[in-house]
Formats: sequence, structure tokens, C-alpha cells
Amino acid sequence: MELIFLGTGAGVPSKERNVSAIALTLLQELNSIWLFDCGEGTQHQILHTSIKPRKIDKIFITHLHGDHIYGLPGLLSSRSFQAGEGLLTVYGPKGIAEYIHTSLDISGTHLNYPLKIVEMNEGIILEDDKFTVHAKLLDHGIPSFGFRITEKDKTGELLIDKLINIGIKPGPIYSQIKSNKMVQLEDGQKLYQKDFIGPNKKGRVICILGDTRSQKDYSEFVKGADLLIHEATFTSDKVELAQNYFHSTNTEAASLAAKSSIKQLLLTHISSRYQTEDDQRILAEAREIFPETYLAKDFFQFHIATKN
Repeated sequence: MELIFLGTGAGVPSKERNVSAIALTLLQELNSIWLFDCGEGTQHQILHTSIKPRKIDKIFITHLHGDHIYGLPGLLSSRSFQAGEGLLTVYGPKGIAEYIHTSLDISGTHLNYPLKIVEMNEGIILEDDKFTVHAKLLDHGIPSFGFRITEKDKTGELLIDKLINIGIKPGPIYSQIKSNKMVQLEDGQKLYQKDFIGPNKKGRVICILGDTRSQKDYSEFVKGADLLIHEATFTSDKVELAQNYFHSTNTEAASLAAKSSIKQLLLTHISSRYQTEDDQRILAEAREIFPETYLAKDFFQFHIATKN
């Protein structure tokens, strides 16, 4: 599980930061890639990575401001020319279906793959045998959502030594034990999975919040996450400006992480008023409150290790 930041700027693209887009690569887990937001130029950013657009089968749009959606029609169209034939599902606030259909219809764009559009509300918006995704409405000028991506616990390790000790040698029986609650051998002996499997491995949790100001308390929603991705449009001296424009500061994001048992915090969505020389200040201010803070830049990759 790895995150690739395709755009980390706010509002307008700059020479240093493109506008919002984050790819969550789940190639080992699902053989797919999930995209969160798709600002202008996202498909150009993808060209500088190893991402294959055909592997993108889910796109989550936090809200309908242009710096989060203007790249979507182009990416949907280009996917048709890049061997993308499988179902693509787009999740977004009310209005996302009209935006997509209007863009494709007016431009005469035909997709050669099935497209499903889900206009979401708060609550569980996706659940399969490996992941659950919750959406939460945030505090922004228009409806904006945050996402909590929860990986379901995995079956523990097979206790091979224990099997060998009772005379069960390596072979197909091992995979049968991992897949079934009970396996009966040819001699009638019954082996119960619970006796030969170690503790479950806890799934990972990632929280990705769209644009929001910091008036509401999101602690319960993000609590215990392995990683929180939070906007930090402004620095700590611009609290009033952040409030007026429905955004957050770096220190507000750090304060949320500090009181929510978060393991790591990644700051993104940085205003174009800040240049490279401001990066250290943005990071230092946040780390005074929450030391495990990192500042994302375009093409920054962040690996989320499997838990033991």
C-alpha cells in the first residue's frame, strides 16, 4: 500500500505544486489504484510516475471546486486509449454526475469501458471483503467530504512448527487450513483452523480529508489512523484567513492529529503564496505540536507498511 501525491497545491497550479490529486496504490491488495481528487493536469502528472491509468478503477472526489475536478474529464477520456476496459466507479458529492455527463456529452467523448457514478452521503460508501470506506461531511464553502479507508484484518500466520510437531508435513494441506475453519484428513483426523493460525493482523487505516476549516471536531472520525492526510493551506499566522476561506492551517491539522492518536500526519494542499523556502517553516510549526508530521510535495511517495 503506497500513496503517490500527484498534486499538492491549493487553488491554482504553480511551478512547484500542481493542484490536488492523490493516488493510493493497492496493487498487491486488489491489483488496482484508487485516485482521490483529480485536479487540472493530473494525467500529465501521471506520466511522470509508474501509474497505469487502466489500473485506476475507483476515483473519490472530495468536493466540486475546480482545483479538485478539472482534470477528471480528460483522465476519463484518456483511459479509453490506454487499455482501460474494466469498470471505473466515481464517488463524489451531489452534482458530480451532471458535471461528468455534461463534460463528456458536450465534447462528444465516448468511453469504451463501463462508468458508474455514485453521489454519496455520509456513512459507508464502499465495502468489500478487504476494505471499507466511510465518508464524512466537512466544513467547507460547498459540500466537502473526508474519507476513512479501513483495511479489514487479515488472517494470521500459519503456525508451521505446530503442524510439523503433529506430523503434518508441508503441502496442499497448509493452504487448506488457511482457507477453511476445519479440514478433515484421509485418516479422519480433524484439524481446526483456530488451533494452527496465529493472531489476526490488524488492517491499516488511512484518513484523507478534503478541504475544510478547523471549527468542527473530527477526532472521532480520524481516531487511531495510521496516517492522516490533511490540508494545510495556510501557516499558523493566517488563522483568520483560513477561517474566512474555509481552510485550515498547518498547526490546526497538527492539533487534530495530536489529540486523535494518529500515528503519522501528512500535510498537503499548500497555498501558492508559499514557496520552497517556506517548506521548513510549514513543517517545523506543525512538528512542534505533532512530531510525526511530514510535508507532501508533488511525486512524493509514502509507503504504509503491513502491520505485524
